[in-house]
Amino acid sequence: MHSIRLASPADFPRLQEIEVLAGAAFREVGLPEIADDDPPPVELLAGFAAAGRAWVAEVDGAVAGYLLAEVVDGRVHVAQVSVDPAFRGRGIGAGLVDHVDDGGGVTLTTFRDVPWNAPLYRRLGFVEVEPTGGLAAVVAREAALGLDPAKRVCMLRPGRR
Repeated sequence: MHSIRLASPADFPRLQEIEVLAGAAFREVGLPEIADDDPPPVELLAGFAAAGRAWVAEVDGAVAGYLLAEVVDGRVHVAQVSVDPAFRGRGIGAGLVDHVDDGGGVTLTTFRDVPWNAPLYRRLGFVEVEPTGGLAAVVAREAALGLDPAKRVCMLRPGRR
């Protein structure tokens, strides 16, 4: 069982550690450049935390995963969700996504063919959508950072209101 709370500055080193640990798995699927990415800088984490848009999941007091969210096109948009590989398979990432779902729908962008990306999100109720408006801007921002839009997909879990 895990609990979810807002992230605090004291969590930032652990969030960076989780990102490095979780990112290493991308080597196994032919994306070493993702594995080699630097973790999010403290300034970025601080911005999400100050806005009340950074959460951590704890298992027995240990931070096991985290999620950063923003608002895109009036919906919650998952900017990042990562789980320490030592805690995978326990529903922690899904729990974080559920936690931020305000009933108005949740969007994200992710890798189309990475097993723990789009295929997992489909099982969580997400469907592929065309990037328009704010999502198109997110895709453009990712492309500017070197993420190939052909390997990415925009997804939406429809609202439950």
